[in-house]
Amino acid sequence: MQKIPFGATGLHVAPLGFGSAPLGSLGIRPEQAATILNTLLDHGVNLIDTASRYGNAEELIGQALGARRGECVIVSKCGREVEGPDGISGEDWSEPLITASIDRSLRKLRTDYLDVLLLHSCERSVLERGVAVEALAKAREAGKIRFAGYSGDNEEAAYAARLPGIAVIETSINLCDQANIDKVLPIARARELGVLAKRPLANGAWKTAEAQPEEFRDYGAEYRFRFEKMGLDVEALGLPAATPWDEIALRFTLSQPGVQSAIVGTTRQEHALTNLAAAEAGPLPPEAVEAIRRAFAAAEVRFGEPWYGLT
Repeated sequence: MQKIPFGATGLHVAPLGFGSAPLGSLGIRPEQAATILNTLLDHGVNLIDTASRYGNAEELIGQALGARRGECVIVSKCGREVEGPDGISGEDWSEPLITASIDRSLRKLRTDYLDVLLLHSCERSVLERGVAVEALAKAREAGKIRFAGYSGDNEEAAYAARLPGIAVIETSINLCDQANIDKVLPIARARELGVLAKRPLANGAWKTAEAQPEEFRDYGAEYRFRFEKMGLDVEALGLPAATPWDEIALRFTLSQPGVQSAIVGTTRQEHALTNLAAAEAGPLPPEAVEAIRRAFAAAEVRFGEPWYGLT
């Protein structure tokens, strides 16, 4: 898979990234995680997204990568306490807690640096105080991280995207979650930030709740509601009738100017390969992108309230 510049960081990433949240929440065995990660690396997928609060995901990644660490752009997140015997405690968003979280991530990932470290969805007031952003700056000066960033949505993400020292933004962008396309991406493009799109598959909004893993049924309810109200039809988008919605969703996200990589999580190798094929199909035709944008805007008007980015 061809790599593209990751904003102005000097890093290059594949359009498809791997989201590791399912590794830490679904009881995946180390050998399963290693199979998925190595399969993706073999096909050129080099961005791995994780977080201190994703269960044992960082540990599984560290075990799986081994000598292949240098092939990867590792993105992790921090800022809040982590429960458990191997957790971290302290005041959320404080420098001591962020420092402890970084050291814990480095240990679990078996690396001496993180390519990118993101503040994990803090409120704007935290960003305004500056302590958390300064803690990331100090970690960069110490060589523990290469670039600092923010993961979140809406006004908070737009504010973070304007801050000096913030080089990467991770935000929700998908066919059922379009607010950040207008609120965040223009700022990110103007500042040449690296942009990761989270939830590009909209949590499978086209599936019934029963078809979803039990752990994610409530999580995806708002997207299912929006998808239904949008009334999308594959052929009306000018696409072949057999085009699967997961492919349409991923390609829609990758069609947005300024998005360099869309992170998708999975615990099954066959799904990883399906996602890879969808990403390699490239952006959707402009007419299909515009039709999806119009459907979202019209449904939002009918709903009567703004459809903000889901945090």
